[in-house]
Amino acid sequence: MYNKPSIIKILKNQMLPFKFNLLLLLFSVSIFSYSQQTRTAFFGELTHQELTMSTFEKDPEASGVVLYEKGEYTIALVQNYIQLIKKVHVKIKVLDASKFDKSTVDINLYIGKESREKIRKIKAVTHNGKLQTYVKKDDFYDIDQGPYLNIKRFAFSNVKDGSVLEYKYTVHSPFLFNLGSWAFQSDLPTIYSEFTSKIPSNYIYNRSLYGKQKLLINEAKILDNCFSVPGATSVIDCEVTKYVMKDIPAFKEEAYMLAKKNYISRVDFELMVYYDYNGVKNKFSKSWKDVDKEFRTDKDIGRQLNNNSYFKDKIPENILTITDDLEKAKKIYTFIQDHYTWNGVQGIFGNSRVKKAFENNTGSVTEINLSLINALQAAELDTKLVLHSTRNNGLANTSYPVIKDFNYSLAFLTIGDNNYLLDATDKEIPFNTIPFKALNVQGRVMDFKKGSYWHLIEPNPKNINYISAQLTLNEDDIITGEVNEVHTGYKAIDIRRELNNINESDYTIKKESSLSEIEISEYSNENKKDLYNPLKEKYSIEFSPEIVADKIYLFPYFLQDNFSENPFKLKERSYMVDIGYPITNTYMLSLNLNNLYEVEQLPPNKKIKLVGDAGECTVFYSYSNGKINLRFNFKLNRYRFSPDEYQDLKEFFSQVIDVLTKETIVLKKL
Repeated sequence: MYNKPSIIKILKNQMLPFKFNLLLLLFSVSIFSYSQQTRTAFFGELTHQELTMSTFEKDPEASGVVLYEKGEYTIALVQNYIQLIKKVHVKIKVLDASKFDKSTVDINLYIGKESREKIRKIKAVTHNGKLQTYVKKDDFYDIDQGPYLNIKRFAFSNVKDGSVLEYKYTVHSPFLFNLGSWAFQSDLPTIYSEFTSKIPSNYIYNRSLYGKQKLLINEAKILDNCFSVPGATSVIDCEVTKYVMKDIPAFKEEAYMLAKKNYISRVDFELMVYYDYNGVKNKFSKSWKDVDKEFRTDKDIGRQLNNNSYFKDKIPENILTITDDLEKAKKIYTFIQDHYTWNGVQGIFGNSRVKKAFENNTGSVTEINLSLINALQAAELDTKLVLHSTRNNGLANTSYPVIKDFNYSLAFLTIGDNNYLLDATDKEIPFNTIPFKALNVQGRVMDFKKGSYWHLIEPNPKNINYISAQLTLNEDDIITGEVNEVHTGYKAIDIRRELNNINESDYTIKKESSLSEIEISEYSNENKKDLYNPLKEKYSIEFSPEIVADKIYLFPYFLQDNFSENPFKLKERSYMVDIGYPITNTYMLSLNLNNLYEVEQLPPNKKIKLVGDAGECTVFYSYSNGKINLRFNFKLNRYRFSPDEYQDLKEFFSQVIDVLTKETIVLKKL
C-alpha cells in the first residue's frame, strides 16, 4: 500500500502549469481564495435582475445570454462502486425568442460494453415572471446514437422574450477516464461560468486550457483524508480545483473555419495515471510507442490488417500482374472504391471486420480503408494506416496521444520517394485526393516497424473552375448563346456527386435557380464518370437583361455562382481561416451587340492583390468590332490565413465581391 507522502508528491507534480495547446502559452495554478468573486445559485430561484433583463449591453445582437452555469465533477463511492458524478446547473435568459435556438437541450451519455452513464436527477423549467412551466417527466426522452452514445433530449415550452430557461441534472458515470471537458464559451455570451472538481489524488489527469479567454479564478488545493474505499487501510487526499470565467463573449462562427471546439475557451481532462489500492501504477495516457503496440494487436484494427492473402484472392489477376507500381495502385484503389458502398459510419472504433464488409459490399470508413490497405499490401505495395480527425471533429492533440480525438482513417501509400494519401469511401474521389471533410491539417501514420509519426494532410492542388460564354444580343433584346464550363479538383467532385445523384433534368433546373432568370437548354456533359479528366459542361442559355428606356444595364457575371457575398463579416477574427484548398476561377464572356447597341459604359480594368503571393484577382474589359469581351481571373494560392491576416483577406474578398455584384455594363440603343 502506498503512503500519504507519495500521494502528496503526485499531487504537487499534477499542479504544474497547464498548457495552452493552441497558443503555446502557460498559465500557473495558484492556491488562493476567491470566494468573494464566486457566485451561487439555487434551482428555481431567480434574482430581480435575471427576471427583468431585456437586453445585454455587451452584445446587443445576442438572442440570449447564459446567466449562470456551473459544473461540479466528483469521483465518489456510490453503493460500493467508484463513480464519476457530474452535476450541471444552467440558467439562460431569452432576449429574442424569434432568433433563439437553444430551447432544445441534448445531454450526451456514453455506453460501454458492460456499463453506461445514467442520469439520476434531471429537471428543467421555463420562468416567465412568476409563472413556472416545468418540463414533464415524459418529455425527457432518449435518442440512440449507435453502440457508444445515447442522447437524453428535452425541449423547453412557453419560450418567449424575457423567459429564463433553467435546468439541472446529475450524471453517474463508471468511466473515470472520461472526465471530459468543460466549455466556458458557447455561441451565446456568458456572464458567469464555473467548473469545480474533487478528485482523489490517485487519479492523475493531464489538463489543457484552450481558447483566448482568461480564467478569473484558477484555484487548486489539497483536501486531506477525503476519500476511502472499504477494505483499504489508508484514507486518500483529494485535489480540489475551481476555475471561473466571467463576461465571456459569444464565439462567432464564420465561413471557412475548422471545428468550433478547436477555439472555444474550455478545459480538457485526460486521465494520465491511476494508482490502484495496492499501490500499482496504471498508465492511461500513454506514449505513441505504447499506442503503436496496442493498435498492432487490436482485433478491430491491427488484426484486420493481416488479411492480405484474403484480398490477394479477390483482386483480379490482370491487376496484380501490372508491372508499374503506381498504375497497379490506382487500379486496386478503383477496384476497392467500386466494390464498396460506404454505410455512413466514420469512427475508428467498433467491430471492424473487413472480410464480412467485403462480402456485403458495404462498410464503415475504417473497414473500407483497411480493405484498401490489405489489398495494396497484397500487391506488395508499402501501405500503412493513418489515424485522422475530420474537420468538424476537431484537431487531434499533438502533445500526447488522445485516441478519442480520432474519428477517421486513411491509407498511406509509399512508392519510391513519393507518398500518396488515399480514401476509397467516396465514389467521386480520385486517387491521391482527400475528401474535403478530411482536410484537417495532419494525421498520424501508424508505422508499426519504425514508430508512428505525424504527416501533413494536403489538398488537391489544382482546383480550377472555368466558364466561357459566347453570347449574342438579338433584336428582341434577349441574350442567347452557348456556355462551356470546365472543372477540376473539388468543384468537379461536387458537381459529379450531384450529377450522379439526380437526373440531368433536375440538375438543369437546380442550375437555373442558382443563376437566376436564366433559361438553360441543350445541356450535356463529359467525363461524369471519368475521375481523372476535367468535368466538362456545355449548354445554351437565354437571358433577358434589365432595360430602362433605350438603355440596357447588364451585370456581366450572371453566369457565375461561386461568390455572391463576402464570407468574412466579423470585425476581427481570433482563429485561423481555413478555406481547405487553393482556388482558380476564370470567367470569360464575349457579347456580340449585333449592331443594335453601342457601349456607353464599361467598368474599369483592375488588379486586386493579397499581400505576398497569397492571391490576386484581375479584371479586363474591352470593346471592339461590335463585341464586348470580359476576362475575370481569381486565384487564391494559399488556403490558410492567420488571424493577423484576416483584415487583408476580408478586404480582398470585399473588393472581389464588389466586382462580381456591383459592376455594370451600360449599353445604349443605336
